[in-house]
Amino acid sequence: MSGAAGGWWRRKTTPAKVETYTRWSFHFFAVIEVAVLGLPVFSQAGPGVAGWLMAMVVVHALLCAVTASRALDWTRGRRGQPVRLLWALAAATYVFAVVALVLREHGSGPDMNAVGGSVFTGVLAFGAGTTALGVHHRKRVLSLVAGFACGAGAVSFPLGYRGVAALLTAFVVFLGGAFLAFTSIFSVWLLNAVYELDEARETRARLAVAEERLRFGRDLHDVLGRNLAVIALKSELAVQLARRERPAAVDQMIEVQRIAQESQREVRDVVRGYREADLGTELAGARGVLTAAGVDCEVTGDAAGLPAEVQSALGWVVREATTNVLRHGDAGRCTVGLRVQEGHVVLTVENDGVVARGTGGGGGSGLAGLRERLAEVDGTLEAGPVGTDGFRVVASVPLSGHTTADTSVSGVTS
Repeated sequence: MSGAAGGWWRRKTTPAKVETYTRWSFHFFAVIEVAVLGLPVFSQAGPGVAGWLMAMVVVHALLCAVTASRALDWTRGRRGQPVRLLWALAAATYVFAVVALVLREHGSGPDMNAVGGSVFTGVLAFGAGTTALGVHHRKRVLSLVAGFACGAGAVSFPLGYRGVAALLTAFVVFLGGAFLAFTSIFSVWLLNAVYELDEARETRARLAVAEERLRFGRDLHDVLGRNLAVIALKSELAVQLARRERPAAVDQMIEVQRIAQESQREVRDVVRGYREADLGTELAGARGVLTAAGVDCEVTGDAAGLPAEVQSALGWVVREATTNVLRHGDAGRCTVGLRVQEGHVVLTVENDGVVARGTGGGGGSGLAGLRERLAEVDGTLEAGPVGTDGFRVVASVPLSGHTTADTSVSGVTS
């Protein structure tokens, strides 16, 4: 059971974890209200009165929990503002507070004055703090809390409190309500900030893809633009010469054919350069992207001197593993190591955030594509969880059969 619960928690994204924590914190406020206001009444009031007070506190705490949950959904844009529920909470808060004062005056028990007063002020404070979640702007929140405090003073004065006691009660309600309102609103602000940061990271990834597409399109334009213009001119010239039955038309078409074949070769070079990943560039890029995303990344090893086809294959491993860490995991630390071991170049990418279901092991299409790329250079790929919350990708490519000037891999690039 604990393993399933841990897996449920690890599969959540960081914003979802923060939202779950925030939501249950609001629910915990209800538990605090019952523990602080409801439980002491049994030792301080008579049995009958204690039962009524405890029932009111429990109902009010549950109403606060429901209102907080609906208000949180409203702040996230998942539902409309719970206006009716907010009014119901405000009305119930004042009704329960007045009943607590009435019972304080007419109840029996050794400390009935104290317990009635604590329930009165506590219910108003919790009600004000929870209701503040359902409104925007600091001035409105301040006005709402001040309204609860003024209402507390206005109600307490004719029901037993006199002069300074009524003012002190209003002040206590204001302080308690302001503290709970500030705590609740700050929690919501923090949650919204986490969601905005997550959206910014996704936007940055999309912009990086768009920039790469623009670069590829610009390279193709530079390669084909001039050649196609020359082909168009020479073709038009050949048409004119052919209409005049000039032999030079054949020469022009031969030149058009040559330029077209050269263009095909240049396009293949562009595509090949786009598809072949440079390992050194990918290692530096992985460190930069992960660090920008808040992941502590350490890269060891140097790709200098490795064969081009080995660098290309391992570069794609780094690119795919980095993508998995950003999209499917919740890592705080990632290590990338490159070394030569027994005639093989071994690349290891390990992070402490479990990769989400569908991307680990052998089930992900990305990892399947990497295995196909590595198979072209006789390489292998192993991927799977490590320990309780880690994930490791290990790619190995033999050096034999690949032309290289220097097969040494040393140094630290992090």
